[in-house]
Amino acid sequence: MCLSIPAKIESIDGETAVCSVGGTTYTASIQMLDINDLAPGDYVLLHTGFALQKISKEEAEATLELFDEFETFNEKLDQEEIKSGQRIV
Repeated sequence: MCLSIPAKIESIDGETAVCSVGGTTYTASIQMLDINDLAPGDYVLLHTGFALQKISKEEAEATLELFDEFETFNEKLDQEEIKSGQRIV
């Protein structure tokens, strides 16, 4: 299974784009997409340095919110393991 992350295009230079996720920027190839259909402000799914698909802002925000929920859930699990003495490192 592959995991891609929603990222916002900040700028485009030829067949690459600078994309941001949570304040971190990445340079990504946009060769697999219709470059004429992309502009700064658009959202794409990134995987291993490649933009795989253009997505809506709403879909990107919903996915990032779900990632935040997973992170919060994992932090709670970690705290419970520490309290119970079952923390596995």
